[in-house]
Amino acid sequence: MDHSMRQGRPTGAALTRLAISATLHCLTGCAIGEVLGMVIGTALGWSDVQTIVLAVALAFVFGYALTVGPVMRSGLPLRAAIPVALAADTVSITVMEIVDNAVMLLVPGAMDAGLGNWLFWGSLTFALAVAFVVTVPVNRWLIGRGKGHAVVHAYHGGRHESDEQRSTGEHGQGHHQH
Repeated sequence: MDHSMRQGRPTGAALTRLAISATLHCLTGCAIGEVLGMVIGTALGWSDVQTIVLAVALAFVFGYALTVGPVMRSGLPLRAAIPVALAADTVSITVMEIVDNAVMLLVPGAMDAGLGNWLFWGSLTFALAVAFVVTVPVNRWLIGRGKGHAVVHAYHGGRHESDEQRSTGEHGQGHHQH
């Protein structure tokens, strides 16, 4: 296992594994919102623009929600957990949504296919897979610089930095690292 660290941050294969994990986390929230939005918009016969706006909005809601919950379980209140989720996930969700929806628009007939049509589901699955592949290097770059999903890792293990500062009396001592 490569656990190389530079300035307290993972590098090499460890960084890539962390980026893949962060992107899978993002993909989960995005997929829930995207599928729900596409299903609702398609079922209601909405235009492509209306359907995409709903799908993107729901992708952000579910993506952030999947981050806020665990951060709050670490002891942060909602008011403090929301900025952590915004810092951790905004770029990742944005990239994933741009790519995913662009692919859906580029696949001929995908947005007009009904929910019972394999073209709709196949295109949506393909779009999410392409979005994942494009977003992994973005997350790798962000995490390597201590940004994006790296922000959340300070809250893993059920403690956050202010708890550690109170218990150790020092900034960053005993900080949980991945």
